[in-house]
Amino acid sequence: MLDVRNLHKQFGKNPALEEVSFQVGEGQVYGLLGHNGAGKSTTLGIILGMVEPDKGEATIDGVSVQKSRSTALRNVGAIFESPCFYEYLSGWENLRILSNYSGPFDKKATEEVVGKVGLTDRIGSKVTTYSHGMRQRLALAQSLLPMPKVLLLDEPTDGLDPEGIKWFRDFILGLRKELGMTVVFNSHQLSEVEQMCDRIAILKEGKRVFEGKVSSVAGDERIYEVDMDPWEEGMHFLELQGCRVIREGRISIPPKADPAILVAALVGIRVRVSAFSPMRRSLEDLYLEITK
Repeated sequence: MLDVRNLHKQFGKNPALEEVSFQVGEGQVYGLLGHNGAGKSTTLGIILGMVEPDKGEATIDGVSVQKSRSTALRNVGAIFESPCFYEYLSGWENLRILSNYSGPFDKKATEEVVGKVGLTDRIGSKVTTYSHGMRQRLALAQSLLPMPKVLLLDEPTDGLDPEGIKWFRDFILGLRKELGMTVVFNSHQLSEVEQMCDRIAILKEGKRVFEGKVSSVAGDERIYEVDMDPWEEGMHFLELQGCRVIREGRISIPPKADPAILVAALVGIRVRVSAFSPMRRSLEDLYLEITK
């Protein structure tokens, strides 16, 4: 459904993207991860035709955004950067005006979308009275008119409370289940990305440094959470046994290593071991390994 190939973009002397490629299948939920300035928003901007790449191309359902933007984006909805509304108008009036920019206003479809995002009771209120979470829901409603095949979201959970984040997660997974919608979004909420996404790409300084299934993140590596004192002395011994530091407090041990023997050996060299527990490798572990 979405094919991004060899994107390169330079602002001044600094490259924002360097040969970034990835593909998103129909009905997938795909996450873009990376630190601030890694190139996530630039990538979405190119997909939406709002940023012109120096090299490369993005195609949606086989149509090039760079060659035929209006056709390519016909079935795309998006929240890009901070959504803006007419503060002195109601949520309903905003949706009516903004919908008319791209086509005729459909009252019935709008009512259905407003109900989906849970704004029916407040859609007649002025936007100036909306909370941040309500504004995000209104932006989501706008992006779903008309109901697109592809939804592109730029930091959609930024600033939301835990309840709002959970609502968003359930909503997006519901869109995929009910409508087969393809969703691409970037986020700093790693736990949410891990729960929602089928595949992810991690960008670092404009380069794609990882791409793959979220289910493959755990891998076969044996990860242990370790608390010992002194840490440096204990870790020096463990590294001699083939162990590897992921970050302080978390290590990887070799496939054939026996944790009980390692703990006994640490105690034998007078390292106090308070914890040595098996852990599932998380997306956070992978992300920190790659970005640091």
